[in-house]
Amino acid sequence: MGRTVVVLGGGISGLAASYHLSRAPCPPKVVLVESSERLGGWIRSVRGPNGAVFELGPRGIRPAGALGARTLLLVSELGLDSEVLPVRGDHPAAQNRFLYVGGALHALPTGLRGLLRPSPPFSKPLFWAGLRELTKPRGKEPDETVHSFAQRRLGPEVASLAMDSLCRGVFAGNSRELSIRSCFPSLFQAEQTHRSILLGLLLGAGRTPQPDSALIRQALAERWSQWSLRGGLEMLPQALETHLTSRGVSVLRGQPVCGLSLQAEGRWKVSLRDSSLEADHVISAIPASVLSELLPAEAAPLARALSAITAVSVAVVNLQYRGAHLPVQVMLGGSWLQTLEASGCVLSQELFQQRAQEAAATQLGLKEMPSHCLVHLHKNCIPQYTLGHWQKLESARQFLSAHRLPLTLAGASYEGVAVNDCIESGRQAAVSVLGTEPNS
Repeated sequence: MGRTVVVLGGGISGLAASYHLSRAPCPPKVVLVESSERLGGWIRSVRGPNGAVFELGPRGIRPAGALGARTLLLVSELGLDSEVLPVRGDHPAAQNRFLYVGGALHALPTGLRGLLRPSPPFSKPLFWAGLRELTKPRGKEPDETVHSFAQRRLGPEVASLAMDSLCRGVFAGNSRELSIRSCFPSLFQAEQTHRSILLGLLLGAGRTPQPDSALIRQALAERWSQWSLRGGLEMLPQALETHLTSRGVSVLRGQPVCGLSLQAEGRWKVSLRDSSLEADHVISAIPASVLSELLPAEAAPLARALSAITAVSVAVVNLQYRGAHLPVQVMLGGSWLQTLEASGCVLSQELFQQRAQEAAATQLGLKEMPSHCLVHLHKNCIPQYTLGHWQKLESARQFLSAHRLPLTLAGASYEGVAVNDCIESGRQAAVSVLGTEPNS
């Protein structure tokens, strides 16, 4: 009798784990359990009244690096090549990046000329920040906040303007609290390996081989900055669900997990609302804090480590303006939203719409009323890799190894919050369970 693997969570991580499990030469029985009535997690696409696609979560995926290439390979395997909408390297959206500082939009410098002359909001050419970086010694601490790391290596302006904005955009978090080692591991490893971020990135801090396909080669040749899908990014989890069904994977929707318990023979009992499952192995692709509440008493040390991984909420507001081809997406989160949540303020759609319209008017000059608005609040959607996050992960790994628990962790709570990171975490979880790479 073959093994049974239960995958908790039908977001993109759980879907990816189930996909790779199902493609093994001798696949186990796979059961995917999702608490809600839909799959895809934070990836959700809705069509507006005029046919425009509103993304209620991520709106694009970057093709760069080995993880970006693996996601494009997945797209090809699912037969979605013809649905890909790329942003090519020569497109204005790929060439222009802006910072909103001091009540004005500032274009970020590009090319050698841009680095050699002052470019507001920076008071000095960024060339000097790069020169400073090359002369700084290697840090000695095992971890450091993103702000401290950037200030030490690149100076206070780059830390406060560029890196702080990056942390708010990617993590909806505070650069003075987030970990450089966990949030930007390539920068941390570049310094550790080559003493310098710039030298490390130039020399290649741990390059990994990339998969190959016609779509990957096209993305490289056209220098894509990011891509989406014609019907919205939700086409990706929908295609994964179709594939899983065709492979005989059992998909249980609307089935919140109530608890996990270990049986005498070392198998898991997965308690659901109205029934239970038995599993030889569990892959958890649900948030770490949620998993911590499901674990049995004998796994209390693991539960403590996982419960310390917190997450923040983000409101996504899509505004459609007359005459505009694409909706404007405004993401509201960070300390502003955390303060509102803590104060007990009513988080209404009207509040988020008003704040988004103010931002669009101030930063983009869109002062008219939008013709259509769609607001969606994602509760606790972006994990916060705060200082010392790596120690929480190490503690969890050591407990799982020492007690030989048939449990594998996947998802955004651990080693990356981007869609590519989540898909890769699902793949790695499947590899760990199978003991080998599934068929490509």
